[in-house]
Amino acid sequence: MIKEEKVAENKNLDGLIRKTEDRTARIGIIGMGYVGLPLVLRFCEEGFGVTGFDVDPEKVETLTAGRSYIRHIPSESIKGWVDQGRFEATTEMSRLGEVDAIIICVPTPLTRTREPDMRFVKGTASTIAENLRPGHLVSLESTTYPGTTVEVLLPELERTGLRAGEDFFLVFSPEREDPGRKDFSTKTIPKVVGGTSPCCLKAGRTLYSKVVDRVIEVSSTQAAEMTKLLENIYRCVNIALMNELKMLCDRMGIDIWEVIEASKTKPFGFQPFYPGPGLGGHCIPIDPFYLTWKARQFDFSTRFIELAGEINTSMPYYVVNKVAEGLNRHGKPLKGSRILVLGVAYKKDVDDMRESPAVHIIELLKERGAVVDYNDPFVPAIPKLRGHDLEMTSTALGEEAMEQYDCVLIATDHSSYDYGWIVERSRLVVDTRGATAGMRSEKIIRA
Repeated sequence: MIKEEKVAENKNLDGLIRKTEDRTARIGIIGMGYVGLPLVLRFCEEGFGVTGFDVDPEKVETLTAGRSYIRHIPSESIKGWVDQGRFEATTEMSRLGEVDAIIICVPTPLTRTREPDMRFVKGTASTIAENLRPGHLVSLESTTYPGTTVEVLLPELERTGLRAGEDFFLVFSPEREDPGRKDFSTKTIPKVVGGTSPCCLKAGRTLYSKVVDRVIEVSSTQAAEMTKLLENIYRCVNIALMNELKMLCDRMGIDIWEVIEASKTKPFGFQPFYPGPGLGGHCIPIDPFYLTWKARQFDFSTRFIELAGEINTSMPYYVVNKVAEGLNRHGKPLKGSRILVLGVAYKKDVDDMRESPAVHIIELLKERGAVVDYNDPFVPAIPKLRGHDLEMTSTALGEEAMEQYDCVLIATDHSSYDYGWIVERSRLVVDTRGATAGMRSEKIIRA
């Protein structure tokens, strides 16, 4: 907990806090995706009116009809709030002037050269500036490099003549969503908040304290931005370690998943991480590169983090090579072989495909001449993604269907798959997730 600084009297702040406390403040959330939509529901549950903003008219139309396009968010919960008049969605950004708090949940991808792509944040900041008024609270939740809030948002918003901490209030509060997770929710995950001034911090703390069980205050927006990066870089580095050990264990004839299971029986000093076909999701594959880019501005090389990124981004190539090796044992070249990829979501039991390594693996297999199909119970068709357009639909699993494939590649270990049945009916199985751990079969290759 950061020691609370004395906040001078401010009528704009007092008015905002009063409206927040009595739930008459209207919340505007920009970006109706995996981060923004759960926030909508949480604010509605606590009695706030919410306006959801998105540039995609199809999303807005779907939400207005009370339907969900995210698997773990039921349509009934959206429809209930729409029918009550508590929630509405719109593409009209000019309506930002109607709300009291603006929460930004827009994408922060990388460019092709792995530098921060801030187009969405900058565009949103300009749009907010056009509609900014005294008493507004603006919160950035998109994961980004330390300094974004004060270097990108603050100047753009203050060009209006309004001043942060006096006329409006600016904070950074990183999202901590984990789609499909059952043991934690938006309400129970602590919320980190950093402000550009004591008044801003107070405004942010007051707002988020109404919808989460615990608010963690930090001294600045930069500290809050770095907090999010540390959380994900910690995971990235440890997954890279497991991926490197997986490749070493493969050469040594040791099962890495067996080793991890044995190691995690130690009740202290060890936390299990697991290897895979590469990193997926919006955060872990991207966040390290945000920090390494920013570090270069301070003439500092984040060598350890960059090495972890290199290992993780190389894993799809390793997987494809293991497929080629497996086929070669069966006297077949990769070119012309029929490959079935099981699972294209970035992790098990969700429909989220953001940065999924399965997409890159499919592209690499196709580039090398393989004929590729996929099955995923949560992804009936692969949508057009940033930098990818596969135009593929999920194929059905069945005994006759399985017979036509030279190799089955387990890219995502969904719980609904019967892995014993799959191994029994496959000629070759390349397992990137340890889904067949404990099974003994010459058909199985760990990758």
